[in-house]
Amino acid sequence: MPSALILIADGTEEMEFTITYDTLVRAGVSCTSAYIAPADDKGGLEIGNKTAPPFATGSRGINILPDRYFAPLELGPDKFDALVIPGGAKGAETISSNSPVQHLVREYFNKGKVVGMICAGSLAAKTSNLPKQALTSHPSVKTELEKDFDYSEEPVVVSKNLVTSRGPGTAFPFALTLVELLCGKDKREEVRGPMVFPSSTPW
Repeated sequence: MPSALILIADGTEEMEFTITYDTLVRAGVSCTSAYIAPADDKGGLEIGNKTAPPFATGSRGINILPDRYFAPLELGPDKFDALVIPGGAKGAETISSNSPVQHLVREYFNKGKVVGMICAGSLAAKTSNLPKQALTSHPSVKTELEKDFDYSEEPVVVSKNLVTSRGPGTAFPFALTLVELLCGKDKREEVRGPMVFPSSTPW
């Protein structure tokens, strides 16, 4: 069974997190969400998985209970097949500016594991110093990325094992693309049908 680590912080965009998590679960992917504590709260890195994390308050004020705290030594690419970073301005800032996250992104990418970033979550590609390649993001952070990457306006961009997308409205095709990479085209179609996601959509 493929597995995916999905990061979350206060200010994470709720649709990008939940649609991705839910779609992957429908495909049989074992998902784990890990809470990134704010920079002024060092508890998350020390506590690891021994204590349940607090609710993460999303960008629209919806509370989401993560599965565990972020403990980088326990969450390496030897444990999961994919790493996913959702957007939401505040959440993406917390996640992309976190040094252990940046190290983890490079580890996953360099080992050929699937790395997914959506919306402002694509900023993690820059802060993690990933090599120049095609990617996309929410339009609000385009200027921060277009000099270091081959920026695209496409809804979903796949560059080797890096998958990027634009925002809440592209969360479904983003998630289905992750399903295809982890489980194959047949599984993507098996999941898409009951969701009634239009088969005519080109991405």
